[in-house]
Amino acid sequence: MNLARDLRRALTPASIMLEAGFTPDTWQTDLMVSEHPRHLLCCSRQSGKSTTTAALAVQTMLFNPGLVLAVAPSERQSKELFLKAKDIYLKLDNVPSIIQESTKSMELDNGSRLIALPGTEQNIRGFSAPKLVLLDEDSRVEDALITAVMPMLAVSQVDLEALTTPYGRRGWFYETREHGGPEWSRTMVKADACDRIPA
Repeated sequence: MNLARDLRRALTPASIMLEAGFTPDTWQTDLMVSEHPRHLLCCSRQSGKSTTTAALAVQTMLFNPGLVLAVAPSERQSKELFLKAKDIYLKLDNVPSIIQESTKSMELDNGSRLIALPGTEQNIRGFSAPKLVLLDEDSRVEDALITAVMPMLAVSQVDLEALTTPYGRRGWFYETREHGGPEWSRTMVKADACDRIPA
């Protein structure tokens, strides 16, 4: 029975959201099964982008053990993303034990670590070979942070989820979404496409 559950979690990552009490939208399910390593998510507020990427962080920690970084412009924002992932993790049965935790990090007995970092260049440098990097409110992070993150992506096994609400036609996120190459997958979710948001 556990083998079937683990296969379901590995092959249908949205099942992690279901187990945690969330009903994923079609775009969330599509994102979680995408094999593309670089995603640009431009989504309205309350669309579920943070919950989706938090679930992806959990799936990575379960099936691709290693370092997961949750980065945002402020410590409060990165901790919120971290707490969403931790909350999802704690709702799952039969998962590796948490052997160390603090207000901004947790480590599992399978070797996975999830760390929340405020988005400054100094905080990013020194971390190497993450399995997944979550960049929350990416349209609002400083270019120096992007410069610090990019060398991590030189390693082919690193996935990047850059998620944000719209913030004008400027900055790294906008330029990459508009002019970046096919190495970037693009998802846009407007408020009227989200059933949870009333007209």
